[in-house]
Amino acid sequence: MRDANTVLGVIRDRGTKGLPLERVYRLLFNPDLFLLAYGRIARNRGALTPGATEETADGMSLAKIGTLIEQLRSERFRWTPVRRVYIEKKNSTKKRALGLPTWSDKLVQEVVRLILEAYFEPQFSARSHGFRPGRGCHTALKGIHRSWNGTTWFIEGDISQYFDKLDHQVLVGILAEQIHDGRFLRLIADLLKAGYLEDWTFNTTLSGTPQGGVVSPILANIYLDRFDKWVETTLLSTYNRKAKRDDNQAYHRLLSLAYLRDKKGLYQEAAALRKQAKQLPIGDLTDPEYRKLRYLRYADDFLLGFTGPRDEAERIKQHLRDFLSATLKLELSEEKTLITHARTEAARFLGYEISTLQDDTARTSTGRRRINGVIGLKVPLDVVKERCRRYMKHGKPVHRPEILYDSVFSTVQRYQVEYRGIVEYYRLAYNLHRFNELKWVMEQSLTKTLAAKLKISVAKVYDHFGTTLQTPDGPYKGLQVIIERTDRKPLVATWGGINLRRNLTVVLNDQPARIWNNRTDLEQRLLANTCELCGSQENVQVHHIRAMKDLRKRDRTEKPAWVTAMAARHRKTLVVCLQCHTDIQYGHPRHNTKTG
Repeated sequence: MRDANTVLGVIRDRGTKGLPLERVYRLLFNPDLFLLAYGRIARNRGALTPGATEETADGMSLAKIGTLIEQLRSERFRWTPVRRVYIEKKNSTKKRALGLPTWSDKLVQEVVRLILEAYFEPQFSARSHGFRPGRGCHTALKGIHRSWNGTTWFIEGDISQYFDKLDHQVLVGILAEQIHDGRFLRLIADLLKAGYLEDWTFNTTLSGTPQGGVVSPILANIYLDRFDKWVETTLLSTYNRKAKRDDNQAYHRLLSLAYLRDKKGLYQEAAALRKQAKQLPIGDLTDPEYRKLRYLRYADDFLLGFTGPRDEAERIKQHLRDFLSATLKLELSEEKTLITHARTEAARFLGYEISTLQDDTARTSTGRRRINGVIGLKVPLDVVKERCRRYMKHGKPVHRPEILYDSVFSTVQRYQVEYRGIVEYYRLAYNLHRFNELKWVMEQSLTKTLAAKLKISVAKVYDHFGTTLQTPDGPYKGLQVIIERTDRKPLVATWGGINLRRNLTVVLNDQPARIWNNRTDLEQRLLANTCELCGSQENVQVHHIRAMKDLRKRDRTEKPAWVTAMAARHRKTLVVCLQCHTDIQYGHPRHNTKTG
């Protein structure tokens, strides 16, 4: 049986060449693909979250992979309905439905996802950035900043309830154009209509992909790739006219007059004419033949930048609505699909405010206008206010009672992670200094939380933990907590030391680049088929815990061998035999185990 790297490499090659994919279903019989899938999703937070059954990643084994392959080979594998829960929806009182598949379904979905991604990823549009390796919000925003200069109108597109209304027949039809394997297509079609359990009542799914499903993002991208290709081949070619605007005759006339004044020695008049010319654009902004349209998509949100009249921008919006409705059976959200004037207003995309900058007074050392027509990325004021509100009450920073029982170290670390996360996401914004307000509010909240925990004043918190942090960007005043350790480096948690300088080179990917041919440590240990406690090679499986801190919660005087083994290795997994795993689960560890 070929290894996973070879299989996916062949699939990727066919996708790059645009060749159809045949006899795909038999690839699901390859245990190496399942091992790769297991190594990929075992570290996810949801690996230990049960779906409609109690099955989770805990207890994973080579035998379970063999059972799944045998079910697929004999076509006896059946998808289990997902367990539906509801989570808060950002900036809305509504809640988002989330499906929780069983562990076996997650594993098979990941194998299917690996195959689909290897084949379709080389074919996807360069203008698509959501849920793709090496791409993300930052790559999308940098694409807009670098190449959308001069935009007059932004068309903000949002597809109404996309993940819920994706048409099953259309999706399978799109897949069937390039995947010529009925069994594989039937497996995906069965997944789409597997249904869900809500309050233990079964419900059918007539449309949409299960949000929370491992394979859902790649299916969503395959579906909307049809939209991307239509925009590129039809819409852009229709509305892109002329490479550049005609010259502004008034501008060049003034420069010519200034040149003639210089030749006559009338230098003051020449300077006045040049100053007057600098108030005019170089190109003819009223050029009736010039049009420019750009497009970019992230998941079900997309943005178009148009240079031309408003009525044509309205027609573009109508074209988008008609194609989505007629071809993909989707609807534009009228509430969220807006046409925004780029120089006087700001569009909202991926949490940023995006506008075309205009300032005749901002000039280079040679006198050229420096920012006119350039795309500006901004931190929205309401984002800062909303973040500050989390740490305030009645308009003032307050302590957070829900974390009073955390250690001082973890409290400081938590505040720093929360602050760093929001700053790094908005690192592309030119007004990043707005987060100074958030830093002050969070620092007040942090010191008040520590003061309440330690029963001291805020001033004494600064006396105990205040320091000057030495960073690559220079010294910063902040807070620091150090936990000394005898045999290892001390643990250090800091607050502060994060600069608020813009960085246009930063990249935040949805999926980091992968190395396919290297097995993870977990895969290698499972393949060794040896219990890491007693050395047995019978019925070997993997014990999982959610986090290392779960080991520290055990208050026994003498910790069991399995806890000592996991803590010593600093791993959240332990390969054990069935007997040792049973003893761990029921709290009766064997006395003859070794701690290795």
